[in-house]
Amino acid sequence: ELSRPKALLDLFAGEKAIKYITSLPVYQKQASSPKFKEFLGVVSYLEATLGTDWRTGLAKLTGGGVTFAICPEDTVILIVEAQDEQMLNQLHEVFLNFAKAEADKQGRPDRVASKQYQDVTAWTFDGKEAHTIIGNRLVMANRPEGLKAVLERRAEAGGASLASKLTYQTAKSKIGSSAVATVFADLKLLVQIPEVSELLEQQRKNPLASLAFAGIVESVRDSNWLALGLDIQDSTLILRSLVDGKTVAQTSPAAFALPKEAGDGALPNLSVPRRIAALTLYRDLHEFYAAKDELFPDRTSGLIFFENMMGIFFSGRDLTNEVLAETRPDLRFVVAEQQFDPAIGTPQIKLPAFAAVLRLRHPEQFKEVAEEAWQKAVGLINFTRGQNAQPGLIIDRPIHGETRFTVAYFSTAQIEDKTKLDTRFNIRPALAMPEEYLILSSTDGLARDLIDSLNHEKERTVKPLAETHSLVEIEGGRLASILEANRGVLIRGDMVKKGGTQEQAEAGIDMLITVVKLIERVELSIGVHEGLTQARLEMKLNIDEMRLTNDK
Repeated sequence: ELSRPKALLDLFAGEKAIKYITSLPVYQKQASSPKFKEFLGVVSYLEATLGTDWRTGLAKLTGGGVTFAICPEDTVILIVEAQDEQMLNQLHEVFLNFAKAEADKQGRPDRVASKQYQDVTAWTFDGKEAHTIIGNRLVMANRPEGLKAVLERRAEAGGASLASKLTYQTAKSKIGSSAVATVFADLKLLVQIPEVSELLEQQRKNPLASLAFAGIVESVRDSNWLALGLDIQDSTLILRSLVDGKTVAQTSPAAFALPKEAGDGALPNLSVPRRIAALTLYRDLHEFYAAKDELFPDRTSGLIFFENMMGIFFSGRDLTNEVLAETRPDLRFVVAEQQFDPAIGTPQIKLPAFAAVLRLRHPEQFKEVAEEAWQKAVGLINFTRGQNAQPGLIIDRPIHGETRFTVAYFSTAQIEDKTKLDTRFNIRPALAMPEEYLILSSTDGLARDLIDSLNHEKERTVKPLAETHSLVEIEGGRLASILEANRGVLIRGDMVKKGGTQEQAEAGIDMLITVVKLIERVELSIGVHEGLTQARLEMKLNIDEMRLTNDK
C-alpha cells in the first residue's frame, strides 16, 4: 500500500533528480533512439491533452494512494486512487482510443471490449487484463476473474475484508502510521507456494546458509504475517520489517544466533580505508557445529570433505571441542578496494580485498595452532601448483605496529610488464593475530588496516549492539569505484554472456555504475526486540551527486 505517493515523487521525480537523470550520458544516448523519441512524443501528447505537465499529472492521478495485491489463483490486483477524477476519466478515454486504433490495425477489434457489471462498466484492452473506474479509483486485474471477484466482494454488504483481519490489524499497528508505504504478507499462505517452501527448506540442507541466515528463515517459517514499512527522512530511505514468529527450538540454527544474555549482540562493523562492505554476525560456532548431527542428519559430501581437511590442517584436533570452542560468537567480515604498489605490479582485473575476523577465548594457547594450520594450507596450495609446474607462494613474516603477522605472495620479480598482471596477483593471503583477534585476509594491506582498526576499537571500548545478531553495511561510492576500475572487463563479459553489441553492453554497465553512485550508503540490521524478529534497512541516497552534476 503506497499511502503517500507524493513523498516518493518528490524524491525521485523532483527537479534535481530529473536534471541529474537527463544530464547522464546513458540517458542522452537513449534519448536519441527512435523508440525513446516516440515515447517522449506520447508523453507530450498526454500533457497537452490533460492540460498539465507529466509530474503534476502523475501526482494528481496517484495522490489518493496505490494498492497492489497478489492473490491466490495467479491473480494480481492494482487499485489507484486519483485526486482528480476528471483527469482519470480523460486519461482512460485517451488510452481507450489508443487501444482501439491498435486493435483495428492488427485486425482484432474484438480485443477491446466492455461489459456492464451491476453499476460499473468493466473494460479490457487486450482480451486478457480487465479494469474499471469507480469514482476516482482505477481498479485493474491481470485476469477478468480477478476483477469479477473484486466487484463481487464490493457488492457484499458487511462482507469480510483484509482490513478486518486481526493479523493485518496487528501488523499495521506494529509498523505505525508514519510509513510512506507498507507491505503486508500472509505467511501461512505464502509458505504453501512450492517455490517458496523449497527455498525455505534449502536452509536445512546447507550448513553455510543455515549459519548465515540463522534466525531469519525460522522466523519467516514460523510466523503468521510479515510487515514492511517505508519511511523517508531527508535523503534516506528507511525500511522496517517485522514478523510475529517467536518460537525457537533449541536445536534450530536460530538458537545459536540469538544473543543469550541481556546486552549481548553483534559488535559494530569494522572500519578500514577504502571499505566497500562490512558484515558482522553474532554466531556461536562451537554450539552450532556441536549440534550438526541434529541440524543436518544427512551429512553432505561437502561437510564431510570440510571435516577431513580441518583434521589435516589442525593435526587431528577435535574440530568441535578443540578448535571451534576457542572462538567467541563474534564473526566480522570486511571487503575493501585495494591500492596496488606499482613496484609490485597491478592486475588487469582488479578484485577487492576481503577478510574475516574472529575473537578468540584463549589467544595465547591457540595462536600457534592457527599459525600451523594456515601454513599447512599454504603448503598444500604450493604442492598442488608445483605438480602443475606453476609458481608457488612465498611466505614472509613482516611486523605492523606491535603485531608480527604472516603473508604469502606470488613474486613479480621476473615479470617485465607489471601493468597487466594475472588475476592471481590480487591475492596475498595473510594471517594476523593482534591480542585476542584472529585475522584471515586475502591481502597483507587489508590485514594491516584491520590491525589498526582493532587497536583503535580497543581504545574506544566498543560495546555490542544489544539484541542485534546480523549487521551489514555497503558503501556505494567505493562499490562504484571498483566497478569503474573493471569497466572494460565487465563490458566484455556482458557481451559474451548476452551476445549483444559493445554499445549495448556499455549502456548496461554504465547504467549499473550510475545507479550504484546514487546510493551513498546501505545499512541492514537484524535482531529480536520484544520477542519479534525485526530488520531495519537504511539506504542513504547520494543527493550531493545530483547537486554536483546539476551545478556542473
